[in-house]
Amino acid sequence: MLELVLHEIGSDRSISGLCAGYEGKTWRHSALVDYLMESLPDFCLTYSEYSQIGHESAVRMIRKAAKSVYSTGKFKNRGEFGELLLHVILKTTMGTLPAVSKIYYKDSANDTVKGFDAVHVVPSETGLELWLGEVKLYEEIGSAIRDVTKELEQHLMADYLRSEFVAILNKVDRDWPHGRQLLALLNERTSLDQVFEAFCIPVLLTYDGQATADHDASSEAYRQALVSEMRSIKEKFDRLVVSVPHRIHLFLVPLKTKKILVEALHQKLEAMKAL
Repeated sequence: MLELVLHEIGSDRSISGLCAGYEGKTWRHSALVDYLMESLPDFCLTYSEYSQIGHESAVRMIRKAAKSVYSTGKFKNRGEFGELLLHVILKTTMGTLPAVSKIYYKDSANDTVKGFDAVHVVPSETGLELWLGEVKLYEEIGSAIRDVTKELEQHLMADYLRSEFVAILNKVDRDWPHGRQLLALLNERTSLDQVFEAFCIPVLLTYDGQATADHDASSEAYRQALVSEMRSIKEKFDRLVVSVPHRIHLFLVPLKTKKILVEALHQKLEAMKAL
């Protein structure tokens, strides 16, 4: 669904650029929404709940997943849509596994979740690679870069990381196959140096793209303009995170307009809640 138009892996700084494309000269926001909704259950539900979905419980669990995203109409500035997009992109492009549903950080209905926007892992023969993500679902890319770099400075401080690890550990599903490994990795007695040996920060930035606005088909000219736009964004981003001593993978998703996507997501969730 999301075409990978730019994918460059580096030792410290990587980039992946994805695009929903066009159909009938229209940006495919509806198709993107349907695609994201397919992953709503494993985004919102615990491992145990998701594993128990069957023929009889499917509709009920999908309805529960939709309701857990939010319970009021205050959706325009909410972060869950961006978190869902990052969740899907990480799974499909990097093969990660969701470790904890961020929805379960909420203390009450419609609370905004603080902390990292994604908690994923990549299992390997030597242990777990930890991916703690940040998302900015924005209209203006300059603001997205500015705000996410400020958050990175805060979230990578040792005290903040330790508090975030405690929150994650309290939410790990004990039936999840990699639960014990994650509990050991994030234990307060484990040195952060050991955690950082296999650590990556995925950063997802969306924006109302100029290249996307200027075209109405997924032509070669569009792809070239998109890649040029993305490379320019990465240069600006890299200059602001030069002091971050960890791997960062930048994901860029240009939108025709954020407003169209958010409203389409809202309408789809409302329909799913009523199932």
